[in-house]
Amino acid sequence: MNRHQARNAGGRRWSSAPQGHKGRRWQRCASAAGLLLILLCLPAGCAREGGGWLGGWRHAPKGEVAAPSAELAARTLYLQTLDLSFCDQQWGSAQAGCSVEKNPLTLQGKVHEHGVGTHAYSALIVDLKGAAERFQAVVGVDDESADKGSVVFAVVVDGEEVVRTDVLRGGGEPQEINVDLAGARQLILTVEDGGDGIDHDHADWANARLVLVPGAVERPLATRLAAERMPLIASGTPRAPALHAPRVTGATPGRPFLFRIPATGEAPLRFEAANLPPDLTLDSDTGIITGTLAAEGTTAVPITVTSPCGTAGSTLTIVGGHRALAQTPPMGWNSWNVWGTAVDDAKVRAAADYMVSSGLASHGYQYINIDDAWEGQRDAEGRIQTNEKFPDMKALADYVHSKGLKLGIYSSPGPKTCADYEASYQHEQLDANTYAEWGIDLLKYDWCSYEKIAADHSLEELRKPYLVMREALDNCGRDIVYSLCQYGMGNVWEWGATVGGNYWRTTGDIWDSWSSMAGIGFGQNGHEVHAGPGHWNDPDMLVVGQVGWGPELHATRLTPDEQITHITLWSLLAAPLLIGCDLSQLDDFTLAVLTNTEVLEVNQDPLGKAAGRVAGNGRTEVWARPLADGALAVGLFNRGVQETTVTAEWEDLGIKGCQAVRDLWRRRDIGHYDNAYTAHVPPHGAMLLTLRAASTQPGSAETTTP
Repeated sequence: MNRHQARNAGGRRWSSAPQGHKGRRWQRCASAAGLLLILLCLPAGCAREGGGWLGGWRHAPKGEVAAPSAELAARTLYLQTLDLSFCDQQWGSAQAGCSVEKNPLTLQGKVHEHGVGTHAYSALIVDLKGAAERFQAVVGVDDESADKGSVVFAVVVDGEEVVRTDVLRGGGEPQEINVDLAGARQLILTVEDGGDGIDHDHADWANARLVLVPGAVERPLATRLAAERMPLIASGTPRAPALHAPRVTGATPGRPFLFRIPATGEAPLRFEAANLPPDLTLDSDTGIITGTLAAEGTTAVPITVTSPCGTAGSTLTIVGGHRALAQTPPMGWNSWNVWGTAVDDAKVRAAADYMVSSGLASHGYQYINIDDAWEGQRDAEGRIQTNEKFPDMKALADYVHSKGLKLGIYSSPGPKTCADYEASYQHEQLDANTYAEWGIDLLKYDWCSYEKIAADHSLEELRKPYLVMREALDNCGRDIVYSLCQYGMGNVWEWGATVGGNYWRTTGDIWDSWSSMAGIGFGQNGHEVHAGPGHWNDPDMLVVGQVGWGPELHATRLTPDEQITHITLWSLLAAPLLIGCDLSQLDDFTLAVLTNTEVLEVNQDPLGKAAGRVAGNGRTEVWARPLADGALAVGLFNRGVQETTVTAEWEDLGIKGCQAVRDLWRRRDIGHYDNAYTAHVPPHGAMLLTLRAASTQPGSAETTTP
C-alpha cells in the first residue's frame, strides 16, 4: 500500500559512446538521414526481394521507423503488447501506447501510435525464446517534458550491451535503434538518467517492435531478472561466544533504561559487567541491563560473556544526557511492509518472540515497531485509545520489554493518519504522555493529513508540527526515539536534527523492486554530511524476506544479489535497519543476510560517519565511509544487468600505500593491494570490503580479482 503520492522524481546521468557487439551487428541510424542511412546501416545480405528484411519495409518519414509490409506485419510484435507490469521502473509505471503520464507518445512534435512510455530508471527484460530476428524503436524524451529531462537508452542482448545512446534531452532529436536478434535468447531495454537526477525523465520507446522469425511457434514474453545464482556469503553462528554491535547506547538521566547486550554463542551464556553506572543492574542470565541513569556523562563498561566454549569481552559505552538517544542507527522490525493495516497484538507479540528465537536480538536488533492501524477513538478527556486489535497496549509493552526489546508506535501530526485512523493534531502532549504511560520507546511521526493543515511547504511550515511533538516528548517523562516520516520534503536531512529528530525519512515509500530500492538507496549521495550519532538519514525500511503490506504475503521480488546490494548500501549509509518481513518465515539466506556480524558492525560503527559516492559511471559505483578503528568500509556496486568489473582506486578513496582487503560478506581476508582493488560483481550485485593500512608490503603490487 503506497500511502504517499510520489512527485515527478529524477535520477543520475551517465553516457558512453555506443559499443560494438562481437558476433552480432547493431545499428543506430540518425532519423534525420531517413531511409538512406537505414540502408547504409543494414547488415549484409538483408537487402533482397520478397521476404527479406529490406524488401518488406516501406520508406519512413523523419523520426519514425519504416512501417512493415503486410507480410512482415504478421510477424511484428509491438512491445506495448507485452506484460508491462514486469517493467521495473523508478517512478510511475510503463504505459502501453502512451507516455508515462498517459499522453500521446510525442517526440519533437511527432505523435507515434505505438510504443511504450517509461521513466528513468527503468528496465524491461524480454525472454525472446529464440523467436525474434530484429528489434526496432525510435527513442527520446517525450515532449510532455518540454526542454527538461535527460536520459540514456541502452539495449542488452544475451548479456552484452549492443546499443548505448548519447544523452538524449527534452526537445532534442530522437534516435532510431535497429538491432539484429538472430538466435538471441534475451533482450533487456533500459533507460538511465542523464546524470542530473530523474526529474522529467519521461522516456519513450516509440514504435518499439520485435520482428519474429518466419513460422515462430513461441512468442517473446516479458520477465524479470533471473536469480541465476546464490551469492556466496558466510552463514551460521559460531559456537564460541561473541559480543556484537551496538556497542554504544544513550539515555536521559532519571528516565527508565533498557538495553539487551547483543551476544551469541553456545548456550547457556552468562554475562558480567564492570563499572556499571549507579542504579543500573545487569541480569547475568539474559544480558539485559535495566534501571535508571543517575547522572549525565559517558561511562565505559567492560562486558564479558561466558559460554561452555569460552569467554569473550568488549566495552559498552553508555552515554547519559539530554536527547542522547540513537547513538547508532536503530535496528529492529516494523509491521507495515508485512502486515499493513492487518497488524494486531498477536502479530506484534509473535514478532518479539521470533526476534529472540531467530537470533536477531542477539545480533543487535532491538525495536519492535507498530506502524499505522492500532489507533481507536479518544475518550472524554481526549486521551487516545487503542482499537479492538490491541486490547492492552501497556501489557504489550511489558511483554516486549521482558525480552529486553523496545516497543515503537506510530502517529501523525495531522487529524488523521495515512490509513485514516485517529492522529495527534492538537493532542500532542496528551498523546506523548499516554505513550510514556504505556511504555513506548519510539515514535514514528508521519506527515500524512498534516498536508491539509500546513499553509505551504515553507521551511517554517514543514518544521512546525515536528517541533510541537518534540516539546511534548521532552516533557513526557520517558525516553522515546523520534522518527520523522516526512518523505524528504524541504530537504529534511538539512533540518531534521534542528527539530530534535533522531532519524528522518529522506524519500517516499520503498517497494520490493530493484528500481525502487536502487533509486532510493543510490539517491542518498550528498546526505551523508547531515548524519551522525543521534540523528540519521532514513531511506525507509528493509524489503527482504516475506513481505506484503497486508494479509497476502510474497517473497521479496529482489533477487539474492539485489538483497546483498540493499543491506550493503543501507549499512554504508548508516541507515536504520528496520526489518519489514514476517519473522516467522525467515529462510536461511534472509537470516544470513540480516545477521552478518561484520556487515552490521559497519552499520553500527560508533564513529557515525555515513558513506557517500566516491566514484562511478552510473552502471558501477564505489561508496566509502571511515570507521572508528581507522579502517575504511568500501562498497563496490554493479547497477547494470550483466556482470562487470568494479575497481576501487586508492586515489578516489583518499588513501595510499599497501592496504589489507577483507570481504565482509564472506568474512574472509582477500589479500594486500597497492593503488587499487578490482572485483567481478554480478548484475545488480555488491561487495562490501574493509581496507586498512597493511603492516607489510605484498609480494606483488598487481591488482587482481578474487
